[in-house]
Amino acid sequence: PREEVAYVTCTYRNTCTDQPDFLATVDLNPRSPHYGQVIHRLPMPNLKDELNCAGWGPACGCFDSGAAPKRTKLVLPCLISSRIYVVDVGSQCRAPRICKMIEPVDVFWKCNKGYLGTTHPLPNGDVLVANMGDPAGNGKGGFVVLDGETFELKGNWENECEVPPTGYDFWYQARHNVLVSSAGVVPRVAGRAFNPDDFKKGVFGRRLNVWNLSCRSLTQCFDLGEDSLPLHVRFLHNPDAAEGYVGCALSGAVFRFYKSCEANNWAVEEVIRIPAKDVSGWIMPKMPAFIADLLISPDDRFLFVSNWLHGDIRQYELGRNCKPRLVGQVFVGGSILRGGPVTVCRDEELKCQPEPLVVKCKRVYGGPAKLQLSLDGKRLYVTNSFYSTWDKQFYPSMVREGSVMLQLDVDTEKGGLAVNKNFLVDFGKEPLGPCLAHEIRFPGGDAKT
Repeated sequence: PREEVAYVTCTYRNTCTDQPDFLATVDLNPRSPHYGQVIHRLPMPNLKDELNCAGWGPACGCFDSGAAPKRTKLVLPCLISSRIYVVDVGSQCRAPRICKMIEPVDVFWKCNKGYLGTTHPLPNGDVLVANMGDPAGNGKGGFVVLDGETFELKGNWENECEVPPTGYDFWYQARHNVLVSSAGVVPRVAGRAFNPDDFKKGVFGRRLNVWNLSCRSLTQCFDLGEDSLPLHVRFLHNPDAAEGYVGCALSGAVFRFYKSCEANNWAVEEVIRIPAKDVSGWIMPKMPAFIADLLISPDDRFLFVSNWLHGDIRQYELGRNCKPRLVGQVFVGGSILRGGPVTVCRDEELKCQPEPLVVKCKRVYGGPAKLQLSLDGKRLYVTNSFYSTWDKQFYPSMVREGSVMLQLDVDTEKGGLAVNKNFLVDFGKEPLGPCLAHEIRFPGGDAKT
């Protein structure tokens, strides 16, 4: 069935509004009088959490857990405070409520972890949460585990001697007994702001980690290049497929990882590289293609990439030759718009700088960050807040005016993207002031489930 509501994580951190973050419920039914509006807000009980990612508790993805095939609990790990909120969306899907909260001190003392990232349910029914650092903000990868029934904190998932230097995202393919995780950043340093001087200092991660899922042991590590910053990991949805993709934020590269001919060994290859642009009026003379998110359509035909700094969303067709082919592209903001402070001096792809985007009389600031795709692959939703500190640094107008949620129409036959000019969720009109919207989840299933 078509998605009727979406849950969107929203933060007030770094917006000069001293209010708690909240989970917004957005009406996506075109026949509803509230279409494209926030119909419910669930405020968190604390300030400055930085709600970032959101993931489901045990559901139909947990094939040996015995859990009912229905998503009733949404897990919200906090990037800055290191809290974990568990939200009940099953009782009233349009008015969710908090049913569990794990305090930072428990995460710090029991796991020696902090700065929490992505969440996925495990095959045994437990919930796995990736982390970026230790309680002091030093780089430290790995995972913490929640009990799938009580959501109590159980402890660390991986063996202590095999903790990666940094972490952020992960995905697994249970039939191949593998989990793949990405690198992220050192929170204590990169959390202040983006600083070009941090290049070559090990602040930005560069590793892709391959784990034995059942043994919870690290089996392989791939160096994806200096300051590549691999963030989002996606396997193909086919549960038998031994193939996936990871996007690197600072290098503009997408790598394919796959099971090689050698038994239980994996390999990586670069399949996409979006070129940097020579610019003036910016923090560096070259503006990299900053891959803030990527996802794969449920039928495994298309790969979508959001380019947060340049401002475009790209659609690639995943062909049999393992070389994605660009079939759709649209600009929805970014730092290189015509009339802005940045001048593009040399561009390998564009002949001129893109025009600003206006939807329903609102100028869209910021660049595309988080993506979500409908189950039929025809509607791509996008928000434009990446991380509040970096939002404030690169897109102060967006922080001041509030972020937005857009919808793109997807051509699922030949490929192609177009902005739906009839849909706009304006988070600049929130009752307590403009806020920053990030992750998008659908209760009935989505391309990241």
